[in-house]
Amino acid sequence: MAENTKQYVTMDGNEAAAYVAYAFTEVAAIYPITPSSPMAGKTDVWSAKGKKNLFGQSVQLVEMQSEAGAIAAVHGALQTGALAASFTSSQGLMLMIPTMHRIAGERLPGVLHVAARTVGGHALSIFGDHSDAMNCRSTGFAQLCTGSVQEVMDLAGVAHLAAISGRVPFMHFFDGFRTSHEIDKVEQISYEDLRSMLDTEALDAFRAHALNPEHPMIRATVQNPDIFFQVREASNADYAQLPDIVEEYMGRISRLTGREYHIFNYYGAPDAERVIVAMGSVSGCVEETVDALNAQGEKVGFVQVHLFRPFDVKRFVEAIPASCKAVAVLDRTKEMGSAGEPLYQDVCTALRGRAAARISRS
Repeated sequence: MAENTKQYVTMDGNEAAAYVAYAFTEVAAIYPITPSSPMAGKTDVWSAKGKKNLFGQSVQLVEMQSEAGAIAAVHGALQTGALAASFTSSQGLMLMIPTMHRIAGERLPGVLHVAARTVGGHALSIFGDHSDAMNCRSTGFAQLCTGSVQEVMDLAGVAHLAAISGRVPFMHFFDGFRTSHEIDKVEQISYEDLRSMLDTEALDAFRAHALNPEHPMIRATVQNPDIFFQVREASNADYAQLPDIVEEYMGRISRLTGREYHIFNYYGAPDAERVIVAMGSVSGCVEETVDALNAQGEKVGFVQVHLFRPFDVKRFVEAIPASCKAVAVLDRTKEMGSAGEPLYQDVCTALRGRAAARISRS
């Protein structure tokens, strides 16, 4: 991005996500829930005022009677070839899970922007952990996490762009309140720059596959197990190539903004012996801690996870210095009864594979 074209604005994380989502969205189906409500509210206001998206249209917005209805409306819009999105959090996201499985199974490029918040157990709470997003790991949605208002502005578009190119729906999530309501001065990406990255061929293919009464087709059938799992396994190829697509878009965003983004961003000593792995708003604090410890002669580093699903084992292992002797994983969720929280388990699996590979080579 040329210096003279930079535009700085003051906004919170919710507004940054809504600004980017509006660009790619033709239909937004909403139902308010704390702390995600401002994303839907901004979209509603902009639509009413005639703000145009990348396609020269105002977003068609519909408020349903629950989050279950909102995701169902997103599903219906996607089936007709419209790019659709929604915004939610916590218990509301839980109501969306059944339809999320269908959207992912049908390879539809929907996008959810989630201000992550704890799912109520013994009580409801507005604590901003990742338990809602972690509950959705098995839906088939790709999951992209951002850690600051500027990252929301820079990377929210990657969710939309990669969903269209990769034919996989995306959940973009960031910490409720800590990021969603943090007001910051950020560099705004223009709609013209976002438009230049759009995969128009993939978008045309998506629209051509839409349901249309002029050329009806059968879809969402009931299948016997043999056919069901053949189709299910055929999806593996799309998920296998998705990290490459995300990395490519992150590279384009990096070149545009001058801020370097990867699926896994490493920060710290190149010869670190101890490494922290985490995602979300803790990232800024961890980077300051790494700087302080390294200034005292320590050898420490930090891996910030951006793409949580699909989890790219190869890139994760490559992000950790070969000198590393110990890894600490900071999950932002509590999974009752598990041997370890979600990110920790993925890290253990990835590193065990690396150790096995070393043994086989020796």
